[in-house]
Amino acid sequence: MEPPQSQPTDYGRFVVHVLARMTRETGTLDQAILRRAISLASSYLVTDASTSPERGILTWYTGFNRLVDVLVVLHSRGELELETVNEASKACSECWSVAGTWRGMDECREGVREVAAKLKRLLDEPSRRTYKGQKVYAPNG
Repeated sequence: MEPPQSQPTDYGRFVVHVLARMTRETGTLDQAILRRAISLASSYLVTDASTSPERGILTWYTGFNRLVDVLVVLHSRGELELETVNEASKACSECWSVAGTWRGMDECREGVREVAAKLKRLLDEPSRRTYKGQKVYAPNG
């Protein structure tokens, strides 16, 4: 008897489902739920790439990118919370580490760079280390 096949995970589909459900049920974007979805980015990076070697990195990148696009919208509305920015920064750091540690994921670092660049544009100038005057999570700092 063959072992059961693992179904591929899809962070992109998960993110769309979370966003659609949130807006359908409440009509708003609950940042606590957004933070939870963002916190899963590094786990999905591993599972998407493991369960779907041919598409997994793309599904992970799509999901992570969509979430950060939502943060950009919240920022433009003046509604983005520091805790959400911190969670996104932490997720970038974790994904960077995973991509550098797991074999065959080096290309994911480019995706992390792109997402991090979008986040960095939201930070206060000139230092780009604070958001609305508050220090933003940075690894080892």
